[in-house]
Amino acid sequence: MVNIENYIGLDEFDIKILNILQEDGRASASSIAAQIGMSIPAVTERIKKLVESGVIRRFQAIVDHKLVGLDVSAIITLISESSSHYSQVTENANKMPEVIKCYSTTGRGSHLLIVRTQNTGTLEKLLRTIQAWPGVEHTETQIILSSYKEFSTVPIINK
Repeated sequence: MVNIENYIGLDEFDIKILNILQEDGRASASSIAAQIGMSIPAVTERIKKLVESGVIRRFQAIVDHKLVGLDVSAIITLISESSSHYSQVTENANKMPEVIKCYSTTGRGSHLLIVRTQNTGTLEKLLRTIQAWPGVEHTETQIILSSYKEFSTVPIINK
């Protein structure tokens, strides 16, 4: 577990608020206030400060990708010819809606992409596009068969 209190000055109420919002991003200030024993305006102000400080980056809905027609998930490792195209690869990944995550990595590849597409045909088309990016020597792809844990909370503890 990570103790970030020393780094950004979170107190026990901030941590409780963060833990509740990580489990239910739609939790109302009144619901949170009742759970942690604070006033609604105090909780609202704390949430506002957590957002303004960047601790809370955003609120978003988590969509079941299969129910919206994105049946194929894959991990694509990009093998680059050199680091001269590093930032361009990242920019290209950010422009592709099928790329849901892009990581810079150590080891054999320079980048690891998590992608979601409709089917293997659309995955194949996406791979051809990625392989044409400047600096990409080749790719290694793993299709994800099942997922047992996709989303998790950041384990924040108090001292």
